[in-house]
Amino acid sequence: MRLHPHFTERAFAQSPALIPIGLLAGSAHERLDGSGYHRGTRGPALDQTARILAAADCYGAMREPRPYRPALDAGAAEAELLREAKDGRLDPEAVDAVLGASGHHVRQRPRELPADLTERELEILLVLVQGRSNKAIADDLGISVKTVGHHIQHVYEKAGVRSRAAATLWAFEHDLVHAA
Repeated sequence: MRLHPHFTERAFAQSPALIPIGLLAGSAHERLDGSGYHRGTRGPALDQTARILAAADCYGAMREPRPYRPALDAGAAEAELLREAKDGRLDPEAVDAVLGASGHHVRQRPRELPADLTERELEILLVLVQGRSNKAIADDLGISVKTVGHHIQHVYEKAGVRSRAAATLWAFEHDLVHAA
């Protein structure tokens, strides 16, 4: 059972044009915390499409009867999906997208940032990750260079790092940087 994503990828790999679809289909059972299968891929390596597919796959499976349990009603499936997101196995944004598409009321959730970063510190960090200088960051955001420096120092303290390279790595490890 746990190998069917592997065999799905292999089947799609027979055609070079279908390889990307096969890789996506093979990631349907992956989880952000690495507990999924068949690769055990962790959050930063899963793009948003794979995260949505994983949440949709979970929701669909919950709504169908299984030999070991009856199908869950919509409310129970919603609660279970939200628990999976809370426990760090599914992406909360992907869960919201799936629930919204399934007709559930999705409330706006505040964004939770790691290490108590503020939205402004995140904004500075994301520009810093691009390799921009303090002056360029200040110009882009319409603030002083000194203010940028203060924000960068706060980011370093909160992230427990001492350099731009380490801050960049920390941002990727905490899934703050998404491919454009």
